Amino acid sequence: MVKISKEAALAYHENGRPGKIEVKPTKAYRTQTDLSLAYSPGVAYPCLEIQNNPDDVYKYTDKGNLVAVISNGTAVLGLGDIGAMSGKPVMEGKGLLFKIYGGIDVFDIEVAEKDPEKFCEAVEKIAPSFGGINLEDIKAPQCFYIEDRLKKTLDIPVMHDDQHGTAIISAAGLKNALEVAGKKIEDAKIVVNGAGAAAISCTKLYCALGAQTKNIVMLDSKGVITSDRENLTEQKKLFATDRRDVHTLEEAIKGADVFVGLSKGNVLSQDMVRSMADNPIVFALANPVPEISYEDAMASRPDVLMSTGRSDYPNQINNVIGFPYIFRGALDVHAKAINEEMKMAAVKAIAELAKQPVPEVVNQVYHVTDLSFGPKYFIPKPVDPRLITEVSAAVAKAAMESGVARTPITDWNAYKQHLKELLGQETKLTRKLHDTARLHPQRVVFAEGGHPTMMKAAVQAKQEGFCEPILLGNPDRLNRVANRLKLDLSDVEIIDMRADKEQGRRATYAKHLAEKRARQGYTFEEAYDKMYERNYFGMSMVENGDADAFITGLYTKYSNTIKVAKEVVGIREGFKTFGTMHILNTQKGTFYIADTLINRHPDSNILVDVAKLAANTVKFFNEDPVIAMLSYSNFGTDEVGSPVKVHEAVEELQKEYPNLPIDGEMQVNFALNKELRDDKYPFSRLKGKDVNTLVFPNLNSANAAYKLLQALDPDSEIIGPIQMGLNKPIHFTDFESSVADVVNITAVAVIDAYVEKLKQNK
Repeated sequence: MVKISKEAALAYHENGRPGKIEVKPTKAYRTQTDLSLAYSPGVAYPCLEIQNNPDDVYKYTDKGNLVAVISNGTAVLGLGDIGAMSGKPVMEGKGLLFKIYGGIDVFDIEVAEKDPEKFCEAVEKIAPSFGGINLEDIKAPQCFYIEDRLKKTLDIPVMHDDQHGTAIISAAGLKNALEVAGKKIEDAKIVVNGAGAAAISCTKLYCALGAQTKNIVMLDSKGVITSDRENLTEQKKLFATDRRDVHTLEEAIKGADVFVGLSKGNVLSQDMVRSMADNPIVFALANPVPEISYEDAMASRPDVLMSTGRSDYPNQINNVIGFPYIFRGALDVHAKAINEEMKMAAVKAIAELAKQPVPEVVNQVYHVTDLSFGPKYFIPKPVDPRLITEVSAAVAKAAMESGVARTPITDWNAYKQHLKELLGQETKLTRKLHDTARLHPQRVVFAEGGHPTMMKAAVQAKQEGFCEPILLGNPDRLNRVANRLKLDLSDVEIIDMRADKEQGRRATYAKHLAEKRARQGYTFEEAYDKMYERNYFGMSMVENGDADAFITGLYTKYSNTIKVAKEVVGIREGFKTFGTMHILNTQKGTFYIADTLINRHPDSNILVDVAKLAANTVKFFNEDPVIAMLSYSNFGTDEVGSPVKVHEAVEELQKEYPNLPIDGEMQVNFALNKELRDDKYPFSRLKGKDVNTLVFPNLNSANAAYKLLQALDPDSEIIGPIQMGLNKPIHFTDFESSVADVVNITAVAVIDAYVEKLKQNK
């Protein structure tokens, strides 16, 4: 689990613009006409239209994509009643999740009112502004009353996510876990440890799935909730047992099929798990410490089916699997409520998704492994890109069928395509890279270990759980730098290449390099001297299996790095060169740009290699390459200079790969404007396709293009340079790279290294 320091958390929230969310205009506003349309006098017209037809508010305003995250701060995370204002960072965080996962705008609203009646009155008065209400961090039992009342008085979706989010995800997981265990829910004996809002809502939903109340035992802090206990809340009475033979968790769990923990850490022992029925299901959902650790549960017996709320173990119960997509579906049909039918639709959609063949984007980009429905995968991963289409569509359809939708969806394929395009790619790719790398951390050597940017990136990559960093440099100097930066290097390996203790390793590397390059005139003595250089030593670590990947470039000139890489690890068989690519995530989509670093003046043969490497790299990121070979002319209109070599390269590639969507030479505006290209050049192999890969005729144009775009749109996300075509995971940065840039390259290097291992093991 990632360790977060107080200093890092406070800096994250404070640095730059304080907080985590902002409001941005969505219409033009630069001219006087724009402003007249946006406000007076133009704004009067939509106002009058809405007055005549209130439902037109969804047509002319953001109401249909705006959710209020509302709290009174009485049950904030594990902090308790800390007050409305103190809970604001959590509400902003919820708004961020709504936006990045569901494309939903959020206003977080902190209401300083603990009286349920007055709280409801405040929410009811502001409700016309919103398309939905997400209640958050309100203590039980008041939360039950508040939600019930608002659902009755408001004509927009209202959901208390602390209750229903956990209920929906865990119900989907339970449905599938019982199937894996070969059990029926109506026969399952279920123990629920905890009786708060989440536990009550979960258990209600399990009953809606078919669980029998006679088979359910619920416990609170006083023990088993029995029907003869006094002063029970109405919610607890629903699940009070008539049994008199059980009083403690240890007694209740004997012979049980299912344990669901929504309580506190370390209350379930291994002996208790051993006392359960065959193929027991254990959902230990307390955070950050579960009721029993994953390791202890699995060690207690081999047949246990386990879920926790943690991201570092299989089958995570995470509310983000649900709420962005439930509200997305509800908003898109302008629903009047989120009802039981919609919740059940979400349960079934989430459960069914885990049973579907896992696409490559999940296997390779997310987990780099073969996921299939079973004990270690019965809940979709939180970053599964299919969630927004499957869950949102299921919820929208249920809203229509249950009669709470104002605006029906008629073309479901078009709707799902809209959902895929809705989020853009600004943070999605980075999130995928980090999540994937975190599952298979690798040993990564950082050449310039004493550079503050590289050191910070190495420590951050380790903290995020996807890298075991190795820093090259003098330990005393590196520790001084670390102390100045307030970085902890206690668990980070440091290698001093010049130290006597490294002579044995240096000699081994030199011998290997000299033997490999003997026909190029290398001697052992020359190779040994070169091992004093960071790039030779670090790349040799990877070449000889003492590390998995190597990051360099903050100090070193590219010309030197390129030379060393060719000598030490070599170019992949079948290619004459290697190259680099930058990935640009923009509001218009993701674009792969090559070659941005290596080949200064490529001939047609080199351009063929660059295009082939680019296609392979785009596939590595689980995209289908659609390649435009660029120049300043279109399809032979200029018969001299660079257009000729591009034309020749395209001709060869189209012959060798008849099914690859690649064409050129063409100007960049035709590459990126499908309608313009199809109209002017209908013969193009790219007809009807959106280009995502741009191969430039030389280094000058490629490098200038991505840097120009970066300068013009600082909000766009750029990842790179990404190495293409070397035999080992050797990756580059440059002196302009930020900590985030180096961390992203490290994630790419980790995935690259793991994929290489998979290939070698086949």
